[in-house]
Amino acid sequence: MKNELRHLHLHLISDATGETLLTVGRAASAQYPGVEVIEHMHSMVRAPKQIERLVSEIGQEPGIVLFTLVDRSMASMLEQGCRDIGVPCFSVLDPVLQVFQSYLGASIQGRVGAQHSLDGDYFRRIEALTFTMMHDDGQLPEDLDLAEIVIIGVSRTSKTPTSIYLANRGVRTANIPIVPGIGLPAELEAATRPLIVGLVATPDRIVQMRENRLLTNSGFGDDDPYVDRAAVANEIASTRKICARKGWPVIDVTRRSIEETAAAILALRNKGAAKDGLGPVGG
Repeated sequence: MKNELRHLHLHLISDATGETLLTVGRAASAQYPGVEVIEHMHSMVRAPKQIERLVSEIGQEPGIVLFTLVDRSMASMLEQGCRDIGVPCFSVLDPVLQVFQSYLGASIQGRVGAQHSLDGDYFRRIEALTFTMMHDDGQLPEDLDLAEIVIIGVSRTSKTPTSIYLANRGVRTANIPIVPGIGLPAELEAATRPLIVGLVATPDRIVQMRENRLLTNSGFGDDDPYVDRAAVANEIASTRKICARKGWPVIDVTRRSIEETAAAILALRNKGAAKDGLGPVGG
């Protein structure tokens, strides 16, 4: 008898954007594949009336409460409210702040949303995201020499999510699909500024991902070149040949997460910067 899928309401309460909580919550819930986590994001919570309303909502859909509230009175109010309705409530930042306080011998300043200050890094990430979205899937090839990184690869090698992840690190990234019978843009051949990286995976992995994508397509058949293993193997071999001819590095993403792929690309970029006498990039 199969185990029934369990459901968990996860309430994330933040006095800022909630990005920190979302990362922690998803990292933790990923360890429980048999549990379907229903996320409730409550951001910009900065008034007692909001806490009162949230406690009422949590009582209607009880689960685990994670929060990052710098204001101690607000945090206490939330913790008491959760105790009253019998749900677990945990401050994600408190253990970390206590370590900092113990080591530095100084108390925190209690700056709300301090981790998201509108500094130069913030605007660099926004600019990088805008550039990356405008140059997704081969768009605007005339701007490729303005990119810091260009990712090439066949369909379903996670070019777009990897590009967006890099953009969130402040790195302007474009991606170009390798399509059978269609050459790469001349602008890519002429580009001198960006690091150009090819992504590949095993034919079995690519076929599996493409089949999953086309499950709802009634016109899909086993003889479709898009999911034919031999055809896919040729696509991958072609990618490797192109990169070898141009001296572009290749990364096999078969067993890599998007984060791991991005880290490998940044390592290549930083290695090149160090060789040129520049500082690290993409931090």
